[in-house]
Amino acid sequence: MTLSTRGDRGQTLPIYIWLTGILLFAAFAFFAFAQAASARNGAQSAADAAALAAAQDARNELIRGLTGAVGTDDHWLDWLDGAKFGDKFHGAGASAAADRLAAENDSTVPGGAQPTVVNGFPGYHVEIETRYTVGRSIIPGTETRHAKAQATAVIEPRCTFATDADPTKLVQLDCDGDLVDIDPEDFDSDDLPDASVLFSVHLAE
Repeated sequence: MTLSTRGDRGQTLPIYIWLTGILLFAAFAFFAFAQAASARNGAQSAADAAALAAAQDARNELIRGLTGAVGTDDHWLDWLDGAKFGDKFHGAGASAAADRLAAENDSTVPGGAQPTVVNGFPGYHVEIETRYTVGRSIIPGTETRHAKAQATAVIEPRCTFATDADPTKLVQLDCDGDLVDIDPEDFDSDDLPDASVLFSVHLAE
């Protein structure tokens, strides 16, 4: 009986070792995938923030352009529907804004913020790369691999006005329920509401 028990123990020991090895491998593999997922999530957050920053910078430029056009440009209403976007902005300020937000998230925007159009609305597309790597794991190469992600943010006009509105006379805008009166003959920059009232900035779906 004693010899038989010792023999059984000797046979089961390799099985225990094998199972332990499998469990350890599975644990390390799970950890590697968790590392990769964390890096991807961080990269996506950085991309979202960079794209929104680029679009918000362009929105501010639109507001400055609108401010300068009211009372001096017979087509100043075109600034409110984004028609002036493509003609005026080529991404210099937007790229700088995207770079700043990406840097705050330990990432870079190698190609800069690229002007784009989504469903007829202007916006910016960014592709980012993290400065940090996925980290060491049982998967070869992860210690030198940087996470990448991309995002697009859109600038969408929020105001409507009569299509036959005379740009030389008082114009009333309906900005999602907020009424804004603009008088080109007696205009002051303080007459304009916050940029977010005139244009929304959001991530493209």
